[in-house]
Amino acid sequence: MLSALLLIPLLGALLISCWPSKLNSQEAKRLSLIFLGINFLVSLYLLTQFKLSVSGLQFIESVPWLDDLGLGYELGIDGLSLPLIIVNSLLSLVAVYASDDDVQRPRLYYALLLLITFAVAGAFVSQNLLLFFIFYELELIPLYLLIAIWGGAQRGYAATKFLIYTAISGILILASFLGLVWLSGSASFDYSATMAQGLPWMQQAVLLAALLIGFGIKIPLFPLHTWLPDAHVQASTPISVLLAGVLLKLGTYGLFRFGVVTFSEVWVDLAPYLAWWAVVSVLYGSLAAIAQTDMKKMVAYSSVGHMGYVLLAASASNPLSFVGTVFQMVSHGFISALLFLVVGVVYKKTGTRDLNVLRGLLNPERGLPLIGSAMVLAVMASAGIPGMVGFISEFIVYRGSFVSFAPQTLLCLLGSGLTAVYFLLLVNRAFFGRLAISESQAVEQDPVLPIVTWHERVPALVMVGLLFVFGLSPSWMTRWIEPTTTAMYEAMPVKLEVSTYRVSVPLANSSIAPCLDGDCAS
Repeated sequence: MLSALLLIPLLGALLISCWPSKLNSQEAKRLSLIFLGINFLVSLYLLTQFKLSVSGLQFIESVPWLDDLGLGYELGIDGLSLPLIIVNSLLSLVAVYASDDDVQRPRLYYALLLLITFAVAGAFVSQNLLLFFIFYELELIPLYLLIAIWGGAQRGYAATKFLIYTAISGILILASFLGLVWLSGSASFDYSATMAQGLPWMQQAVLLAALLIGFGIKIPLFPLHTWLPDAHVQASTPISVLLAGVLLKLGTYGLFRFGVVTFSEVWVDLAPYLAWWAVVSVLYGSLAAIAQTDMKKMVAYSSVGHMGYVLLAASASNPLSFVGTVFQMVSHGFISALLFLVVGVVYKKTGTRDLNVLRGLLNPERGLPLIGSAMVLAVMASAGIPGMVGFISEFIVYRGSFVSFAPQTLLCLLGSGLTAVYFLLLVNRAFFGRLAISESQAVEQDPVLPIVTWHERVPALVMVGLLFVFGLSPSWMTRWIEPTTTAMYEAMPVKLEVSTYRVSVPLANSSIAPCLDGDCAS
């Protein structure tokens, strides 16, 4: 079944590219939607067949490939990769649906989108280090072309910067994987959590450092983040949805999968410093977002801050924080996708994203009331308002991290407050007041903005629904995550010593309840 997740988008890309007759944009889009719809259904089928009682890999596929190189076709999923596979399938479908009906060079555009879906899915299911690296690098060129061809005025600069940074990321990750296999004496690149056990501390530290920088570029973390705002601002809306919602998760997934358990001895020793790195990334991203006047750039910097929460939870290294790590990945994927969808509609209808220009977009008669309401809900979710998925993810991250790193957690809480500040600035400037979309607009010439079609509303409404579904029923997600993350914690040969800070709030019907009392080792 896992091979189907890879073959469906790959076959779709080949079919669109090699279609014998001319394909217009709408026909290519319909074909892409068909293939991605089937792919999404397959991912849902995997969800229904996934056994919650099994913490290890499921749906394993193993085929010998290039034995001399140690490369095997090794696939499998667990509670860490399954939610991200669902997010990838869903947001790929949303990105294609949100694409313009008259996009230029449609064959190439939709083929590249399908190739990204194929590459990301491959990375999430790969259980061979070299195979993971191949899929990790496969999304590089398609995304580069999507920004360079269909991006904004500075698309060449942004695409080249993305290419250089991501190439450096890949080099460091490959070097770490090669070093791990060579130093461990393994005969292949098949991944095992025990590969680094027995290696000297310094060797493990060097290998982990390469992974931290390599995946830190992809996440991205401060100061490795500078490619991201430029890429988001220049990319089209569907590409920004994929970039923030899915592609950044390759970095957090890779670091969590291959860094935390494999190098647990070094990870635990460096954990306090990693937590401080998370604090710096969270606060920098939040403060940089406050300074922005471009809506899209503000959302891009918010991603830098919110991905820092993932590093904080991973560094805390206890079962509850591990659940928060995965939950935050999924939560950020949904929230950021909605934010970029709404910003895209605003730009399409007004021709600007400048917060010094836009006013009154919530005007019920001449503005964008539904899209404005979706933006308000997305802002509430990102700021951690109870009842929405952002609150649950950040709550789990903070509760899991506090027992390990109380000062760092409290400083990251400040980042949540700053999130409310910069997004309230955005909403207050752009959506309240008298409607205006131009500085030179005369007072008596109130604009009437184009109507938002249902085609433009549906993706945003789907994302809004998900914010509430998982915000009100988080167990629908944690039940898939918890067995795997608990097993990952138990597999760590060295565990972080919990601090003396204790919090006593029960979490009913959950094996991670003791972590809320600071007793994560029991």
